Amino acid sequence: MKEIDPVYDSDDTDVVDGPNLIGNIPLSFYDSYPHIGYDINGKKIMRPAQGEALDALLDTVDLPEGWTGLIDPATGKPLRLSQEEMEVLRKIQMDLIPEDGYDPYPDMVEYFTGILETMPLSAAPEPKRRFIPSRHEANRVMKIVKAIREGRIVPYKPPGEEEEEDDLEAINYDIWADEKPRPDHPMNIPAPKLPPPGYDQSYNPPPEYLPSKAEQKAWDEADEEDRAEYLPRRYDALRKVPGYDRFVKDRFERALDLYLAPRVRRSKLNIDPESLLPRMPNPDELRPFPTTCATIYRGHHGRVRSLAIDPTGTWLASGGDDGSVRIWELLTGRQVWHVPLSAAEAVHVVRWRPSVDSGILAAAVGASVFLIGAPYRDPEAMQAIEATLDHGWGQAVTTANGQAPASGGSGVKKEKAADWTRPGKGLEEAGVRVQIAVRKAVKAISWHRRGDYFVTVSPDGQNSAIAIHMLSKHLTQLPFRRLKGLAQTAQFHPTKPILFVATQRTIRTYDLMRQELVKTLLPGARWISSMDVHPGGDNLIVGSYDRRLLWHDLDLSVRPYKTLRYHDKAIRAVKFHPGGLPLFADASDDGSVQIFHGKVVGDLMENATIVPLKVLRGHQVRQQLGVIDLDWHPRQPWCVSAGADGTCRLWT
Repeated sequence: MKEIDPVYDSDDTDVVDGPNLIGNIPLSFYDSYPHIGYDINGKKIMRPAQGEALDALLDTVDLPEGWTGLIDPATGKPLRLSQEEMEVLRKIQMDLIPEDGYDPYPDMVEYFTGILETMPLSAAPEPKRRFIPSRHEANRVMKIVKAIREGRIVPYKPPGEEEEEDDLEAINYDIWADEKPRPDHPMNIPAPKLPPPGYDQSYNPPPEYLPSKAEQKAWDEADEEDRAEYLPRRYDALRKVPGYDRFVKDRFERALDLYLAPRVRRSKLNIDPESLLPRMPNPDELRPFPTTCATIYRGHHGRVRSLAIDPTGTWLASGGDDGSVRIWELLTGRQVWHVPLSAAEAVHVVRWRPSVDSGILAAAVGASVFLIGAPYRDPEAMQAIEATLDHGWGQAVTTANGQAPASGGSGVKKEKAADWTRPGKGLEEAGVRVQIAVRKAVKAISWHRRGDYFVTVSPDGQNSAIAIHMLSKHLTQLPFRRLKGLAQTAQFHPTKPILFVATQRTIRTYDLMRQELVKTLLPGARWISSMDVHPGGDNLIVGSYDRRLLWHDLDLSVRPYKTLRYHDKAIRAVKFHPGGLPLFADASDDGSVQIFHGKVVGDLMENATIVPLKVLRGHQVRQQLGVIDLDWHPRQPWCVSAGADGTCRLWT
């Protein structure tokens, strides 16, 4: 072998390059190198130079011998084949045998023929093992003999003999031979019986049960699963009725239904439905409450829109569409005093000042509120009333909350919240002492428990809808710059400095000391008509024009605790009994007054008890208006109602 010369650096191109000895390593591993492998001496085999496209074209002009157009992957040089190799490739391409002289169809050599030969193919003598019994075969024969003796292998018998022996050896047992009738299982339920056949299943049904041609065609064209089970047909005689082709299928489906349909007998609970309802007290046990009409007050011309019983329980004040305020003696129904406040507008509301010795009545006519001290009482009481009403005239006029005329930086005067003036001479002689003119018509008045403040509600007033008036100083305040919603009514809390303001759908509670919103109640009514606060201050009832009476527990939730629907028309007024009796009532346009028992206890774990007691009917419905207002006696279980028929009624 030629030794490797480490300093070999010959440029002789005539030397034939040795083979590329890189083994199974792919040639692509040398793509980033200038060489493509090593020869047997360890020298690099350089990558052959590749010419341009023009050189390749020139090479194809004069094809050398053995040219193939392929590149040898081992050397990277053009691959050249000899004439013998080219001939082998040509034969393979033509599906020929590449070996020279190969005969694909040689003559058949008949090794075995049908001619009986004298001598066998082999003249070797027979081996000795063919004449000695085999021990292995003897073991197999003994196993078969043992199996026959044990009965595991049965000798073959003809079919006829086998059946005769089976008939002789068969033993049949009657499992029902000693059966006795026994009672059904306690949970056994008999299968439901099929309904009896009707007229349509008769072989000669009436004509109205027979299908028409259109129905017969539709039945024939329908799918077998969608069509009816059968069509009624008529036959002259019963013997002409053919066999029922669905008999077997119907019996099978019937048996399948009885098998798969579970039937369980459930014992019904013997429970009285009344015992599931909460036990309500008997109304007779909740007496006293008003049941009958004792007195009718007549004198108003038109509807009576409002009424109120004074704190002493002696006098009843009422106002109506005739623009007059009338005062009645409660027990006798005698009218003791009246004054016409307006000839064009109605008296929307009248409310007594909550003080036993005051005797001051507030009445709203249009956009004016009148404070009345009627001259039907003794002189000393009248002097005290006049002194209370005239005390505010000497107070200094302040500019707080827009009370007095003031001018801003631009010199424009602010509009007064209200004007406190004396009425005309005629009204003043009749007992009307003060007139308060507000911006819009007043629909509701509510007094504070101490009697020095009262709130008026003007639904059309927007930012001036709620006005708080101070009687001792003749001042008016507008607590809200902007009120969300259309104000309906407002009321003071019985014991806390809290004001309840009801809009169309919500009731907001405001803390007057902190001047902030405390809570927003959501009665869920479409249009709130009235509300009243329980004397305890923790509960509230709301009446709505959508015929619902809602009870709110202020400590429980902002949603109603109870929703009562006992009227067919709108509810106009609701009222708690102010004297501590567990009673409240509502008035509706259906002409009735509903009396309820509403017991509130101090235990927070016990809810209020609400029981309907009595429906009082007597007022007539006029122009779809029934009972418009109601009020309770301060101590007795009596109530009075004002109706659209022009009368007031005392219920005792």
